[in-house]
Amino acid sequence: MAVSLLARDVSDLCLGKPALRSLSVTATIADALEVLRNSDDNSVSVWGCNHKPGFDSRTATSTDDDDCQCIGKISMVDVICYLCKEENLKSPSAALKAPVSVLLSEIHGLVKHVEPSCSLLEAIDLILKGAQNLVVPIKSRLGSRRKQYQKPSSTTTIHGGCEFCWITQEDVIRFLLSSIGLFSPIPALSIESLGIISTDVITIDYHSPASTAAPAISRSLAEQTSVAVVDSDGTLIGEISPYTLACCDETVAAALTTLSAGDLMAYIDCGGPPEDLVRVVTVRLKERDLNGMLDHFTNCSLSSTTFSSSSSDEESVTARVSPSPRAGRYSRSMSYSARMVRRAEAIVCHPKSSLVAVMIQAIAHRVSYVWVIEEDYSLVGIVTFSDMLRVFREHLETMA
Repeated sequence: MAVSLLARDVSDLCLGKPALRSLSVTATIADALEVLRNSDDNSVSVWGCNHKPGFDSRTATSTDDDDCQCIGKISMVDVICYLCKEENLKSPSAALKAPVSVLLSEIHGLVKHVEPSCSLLEAIDLILKGAQNLVVPIKSRLGSRRKQYQKPSSTTTIHGGCEFCWITQEDVIRFLLSSIGLFSPIPALSIESLGIISTDVITIDYHSPASTAAPAISRSLAEQTSVAVVDSDGTLIGEISPYTLACCDETVAAALTTLSAGDLMAYIDCGGPPEDLVRVVTVRLKERDLNGMLDHFTNCSLSSTTFSSSSSDEESVTARVSPSPRAGRYSRSMSYSARMVRRAEAIVCHPKSSLVAVMIQAIAHRVSYVWVIEEDYSLVGIVTFSDMLRVFREHLETMA
């Protein structure tokens, strides 16, 4: 069994994975928003090629294929933090016309291309060196005759008869969890005894302006962690998580600019923002003469009110509701009843929690970390998927 696990490669993790939705590096942020709003994925891949809608790899030259590489990824969190900049708050419409390249992280190596034959050990090593997404070519499931008549999608990258998917830390952790018995007794040990609790955490005071957390949110996105919201005694109250923000729309930038950290947690919590906080955001945007963001915020609010009213009417007629194009996400323009979204409530464990329990907890809540607290809710630290993978990588070394 151990030998079988070591013989696995990333192609085994690609089974059932959807093809990547992609954007050209020359696309605008507005284009990216359109893709993100209609995608079940939290991020979209950005490619260095300049493929226009309808691009067909069958007519591309070898140079086109060589130049076409995934150079990064962007999410709604990137858009929100970008719009929070003072110059963009004044004119969001102009900011959305900028190319997506301005959103790409300056950290090198977050996205890596690998071959399907890349071993599990090699994949883990790449992740531990900083890669967040491993881009893998997958054979197109379309027959040759069907390919001939297929109309290429403007958001799917196809080259040489191949599409691409990507592998994340979560995919690797899930895969290891399916063979967890091979690592006994390590999974039953506490995270404290394994020494994987990191005290390098990002925090913000509950009463502090949420705007002061914008750089911290960007950092937590890059590190695949979160921003802990604490009180003056260091007690964990909640979090401002990139995973939660990724389920929102870009107008959260207005809330991030005007509310406190505590109020922002309530604003992005599941079910949509409370109307009283919506009014507060509107008033404070007016007070700061941020008319551009105010117009964008108000227009989105009006359109979402119309959509929600229409959705409510439809739900009263039939109990079966067709999923929205952005199912599983919170958006002010969508009916909440048909979706499940993440809450701003922090996912926590204790120092004595077992490794396998924390793994299951993180996977169940679709996050890559779990906060560690004492019985009195004082914050101890954080455990991440990277910390867990280091433990398994050391054990795999002994199995080789």
